[in-house]
Amino acid sequence: MTANGEEGIAVPTGESRADRLRIRAAWMYFIEQMTQTEIADVLGIGRVSVVRMLAEARARNEVKISIESDLIDVVRLERALERTFGLQQALVAPLSAAEASPIPAISAKTGSFLSETMHGGMRVGVGWGRTLFSSLQFISGKPLSDFQVISLLGGVGAARRFNPAEFAWRFAQTFQGEGYLIPTPAVVDSVETKIALVERCGLKDIFEMTDALDAVLLSVGGIASATTFYRGGFLKEKDREALVERGAVGDLLFHFFDRDGVLVDHPVNQLVMSVEVDRLRKAPMRILTSGGEDKTDALLGAMTLIAPTVLITDERSARRMLEARGVTP
Repeated sequence: MTANGEEGIAVPTGESRADRLRIRAAWMYFIEQMTQTEIADVLGIGRVSVVRMLAEARARNEVKISIESDLIDVVRLERALERTFGLQQALVAPLSAAEASPIPAISAKTGSFLSETMHGGMRVGVGWGRTLFSSLQFISGKPLSDFQVISLLGGVGAARRFNPAEFAWRFAQTFQGEGYLIPTPAVVDSVETKIALVERCGLKDIFEMTDALDAVLLSVGGIASATTFYRGGFLKEKDREALVERGAVGDLLFHFFDRDGVLVDHPVNQLVMSVEVDRLRKAPMRILTSGGEDKTDALLGAMTLIAPTVLITDERSARRMLEARGVTP
């Protein structure tokens, strides 16, 4: 115990899934004063497992006189995000410097999480973006039986590094699974073209596969980057400006939405060749990984739009999200 009667939690440097779960349990018990039954409900495990983890945390000397690691601030942010946005789990990546790009840190955290979470028999729908593409190098590949990956957005006509098809295919290869692509542009010229592609060109079956996803892996894009090269160049600047006028703050698979998580009234939302948000929300595990100052409003809107069960972001983005909700972690 410290002089003011508080206990400290030391975060292990080797961060495995078991380590994180044990430290979260210790944090809830010793810092938040939650009961073992309450902790079991939050973590989705049995009370006996909680008792065992608390005993192990003590045995490992992880419950100490004082907080011995700056990473304890990360745990505090994660718990604040979970409570504020109703998440099952939040993962916050610490940054080495205030000016550092958050993408490498978020990508590393995402890769580690996916390495431990993906398993055989899963059907996973995936989005795209720089963060997701960069996470590939941090995923520990392994063969998984009956593992299916479905790209949730068209775009194979554009031979760019961050093409949706490229990420989906490489993600499937990482686990030696089967990949399913949507072989169309990301945005088509008319509703009639979209209907024809889905109904007459064999895409209906792929879209219907997304009604039974075990997980979706998504990122959000900020409205400022909607016309840039790495976002695909599918929109013209005048379209982006019109979206901003209607309150758009970002997009999820080119579904543009406002800060309240409501899709904006703009033709592009009817012309995008991507899976509908209502279908994505059916997946029991909805992983959202993103961060950056230009995406704060987009992240806030996505909390309502897709209602993620898992959020992976960086510490600065986490603080901005909480401050926007009037929460001080």
